[in-house]
Amino acid sequence: MTRGGARTTTGHAAPGRQRSGADPTPERADTAGQAESVGGVDPVRAAWTEYLAAARQLDGVRRDAATAAGEQARSVQAAREELTAVRTRLASQEARLHERGVPPISLVPTPPELTEATRAMAGGPAAVLAALRTARGRADAADATLAARGLPRLAAWPPRLRNLLVYGPLALLVPAIQLVLFVTTGTGAASVAALVCGLPMPAVAFVAGWIGVGRLFPPPAGGRVERTARLGALVCLVPAVLVSAGLLLAMLAG
Repeated sequence: MTRGGARTTTGHAAPGRQRSGADPTPERADTAGQAESVGGVDPVRAAWTEYLAAARQLDGVRRDAATAAGEQARSVQAAREELTAVRTRLASQEARLHERGVPPISLVPTPPELTEATRAMAGGPAAVLAALRTARGRADAADATLAARGLPRLAAWPPRLRNLLVYGPLALLVPAIQLVLFVTTGTGAASVAALVCGLPMPAVAFVAGWIGVGRLFPPPAGGRVERTARLGALVCLVPAVLVSAGLLLAMLAG
């Protein structure tokens, strides 16, 4: 019985040893996983962080692409509008040049000009828009030259200096007549009448200069006449005031 009991005890004890020897493996695995997640980098959290960074980068690329596409669309629309305006201006100028006897062959662009224009517009919609604006500026200059009736060189002058040639002679006309009458008749009735009649003449000279500037230097199509009103008023007023004051003092002294 002792052997049987020993066998029984041994038989019962053996499975217990086997269980106690097999149980530590999962516990060690859990402990190693906890140590890796606490002391190292959590792979799930690292993957999520990388995903967020990639999403932010992709959103930035998408926004940049949308901005670039919007700017390109606006440039294309502006280039189309500019092209329509330039074509209209060129058609009008071509008709006016034909009326003035310019041969049609002179209005056709040469191969080097076409090559240069193609090269200037090879940079995309923005480059095309810049080239069209340059062409419109040249068309404005050509309109100003064509509109100057017999005064192409004066049309290219600065507006102040150009308009001074119109306001100046008109402003000096009446004071010159007053001086001539005073020298001729002295302090007589004619000089007094000329002095009195000359008082409103600066306004008349200014109006005449205003009209003359518009007639001699008409604006390009769709533009406004640069009359330099302040300069014209000053030019017409100063000579009349100085001459009238001088004549009045001379009359009082005489």
